[in-house]
Amino acid sequence: MNLHRSSFLRVASVALALVAGSAHAADLLDEVKQRGSLRIGVEGTYPPFNFRDEQGKLTGFDVEIAEGLAAKLGVKPEFTTSEWSGILAGLQAGKFDVIVNQVAATDKRRETFDFSDPYVVSSPQLIVRANETRRLATPADLKGKKIGVGQGSNYADLARGIEGAEVKVYPGAPEYLQDLATGRIDAAINDSLLIPYLAGKTKLPVKAGVALGEAQANAIPFRKGSPKFKAAIDKALADMQADGSFAKISQKWFGRDVSQPLAAK
Repeated sequence: MNLHRSSFLRVASVALALVAGSAHAADLLDEVKQRGSLRIGVEGTYPPFNFRDEQGKLTGFDVEIAEGLAAKLGVKPEFTTSEWSGILAGLQAGKFDVIVNQVAATDKRRETFDFSDPYVVSSPQLIVRANETRRLATPADLKGKKIGVGQGSNYADLARGIEGAEVKVYPGAPEYLQDLATGRIDAAINDSLLIPYLAGKTKLPVKAGVALGEAQANAIPFRKGSPKFKAAIDKALADMQADGSFAKISQKWFGRDVSQPLAAK
């Protein structure tokens, strides 16, 4: 009798393990569809990509793109805000399904996450104070200078490659832009698309500096092993391009289609 019971327990344990493994291996698309919502991670403090307006509502380019993608998938968007320093860890921990927050699809990040097709092409750029008169145009000019960057960003990696520069790491852009404005640091590095917004829509006394590095592709990361979800999110992006909704959102926030490289002057 005990032998029969022991065998039954072993079989039951194997069955439970198989069920658990199967559930863990479920494609993200199935989970999103069953839940009825797409959980989206954003900073919420990164205008014009994602931020809260005067009424406290989350808005911005990435927010509208994410809302469009959720609509194409037939689900509701569900936003969670996180400091940049912890947003990738939050995705890895399953706090949200995707990050729509100008994430560069680097080889290093592809070791941990899968990515959608690129939806934005932009370049890293130096940001300096509006009254800056020093020549800060080459790596040699930046030797000994304090440069602010976001923790865990590709801009931090870029800054660390500048010989002799003192790299200061912050939780996100608001903190280092404030330090730049008050003179605690000499420059910062961020997305070239951010700078026209800062100059035109905020009171921060900053301006564009020299372009740094090459154009990069920003995409939407999600957990590995969900080919149906990748196909669905790529199709949703393509459909937004085809029906003109992507161009309309891009034009609203940037005055051009940011899925294409900026033409050289």
